[in-house]
Amino acid sequence: MTSTAPFAAKSISCRLYPHNDLDAPSIVREVCAQAKLALDGGFDGIMTSEHHGGFAGYMPWPLQMVSFILEDTDRGWGAPCPLLLPLRPTAMVAEEIAWLDARHPGRVGLDFTSMGLRLEDANPKFKAEFPKVVAMLRGEELGELEGDKAFQRCKTHPIPVLSTAVSPAAARRAARHGAGIILEGMSSSERQRELCDEFDKAGGTMSKVLIRRVWVGELPAAIVDQQRKIYESYSSDAARQHWPADQTIHSADPDEVAERIADAMKQINVDAVNLRIHLPGVTPTQARDQIARLGAEVVPKLRALIG
Repeated sequence: MTSTAPFAAKSISCRLYPHNDLDAPSIVREVCAQAKLALDGGFDGIMTSEHHGGFAGYMPWPLQMVSFILEDTDRGWGAPCPLLLPLRPTAMVAEEIAWLDARHPGRVGLDFTSMGLRLEDANPKFKAEFPKVVAMLRGEELGELEGDKAFQRCKTHPIPVLSTAVSPAAARRAARHGAGIILEGMSSSERQRELCDEFDKAGGTMSKVLIRRVWVGELPAAIVDQQRKIYESYSSDAARQHWPADQTIHSADPDEVAERIADAMKQINVDAVNLRIHLPGVTPTQARDQIARLGAEVVPKLRALIG
């Protein structure tokens, strides 16, 4: 049984990434094992991310990985986060999400973005197609797909959708179309609060989700720098201008980690948080250890602080 709806207020989720030093079957097994460890350990949901061509730490079809995770577990929710909408036919994306939710009712969410693609190609399509998918996953504006049974279910059980917000315009767009927002983890707290304020002023009612990388114990600083270089390789100059120094929350004291996460959530005015522990060079053993420690030592304290 799921503990919260996808992206629900006060939910605490974990984002998982593949260990690219493993072969493909081992990657799938490891991600599924880490997901089960996280959900059994107290996290509410799991997010997976998309990239292509063996790009470090990402996977080409995060929705498929979510389906693997949901089949392996009986609690918690899963969401491809993000899914690159401009790469796919809009109706097909909505169909796949709706039918996955039919298989795992109430356990599926979705985050869309156009990041990682040529802006001149991706942004116009994203702006045009994003409202259609959000509407379809509410069982609206179905057109020729009106008879689809999974979409009919969406009329009474809408599937929650987030949009990655890296600009005020993106935050307002999500609010107008009935989606929530997820704030990419590199921008400053001040910039993220600005985006949340824009979302609220535009009438947004869905969740605002904060991403934070966390680590209990001594942080391997060199690999944090490596991860930043990966983000820089595909982010725009406009996005990078709002990046401060690294914002990873780390401490040997789990209570301090929980308190700093809660403080960030309050300062930025978000409803939910998504935690990441993966970095280039982190081994499966280290990842599992961090997931277990967060579930046992940080998540309970964080729930008390935000509850």
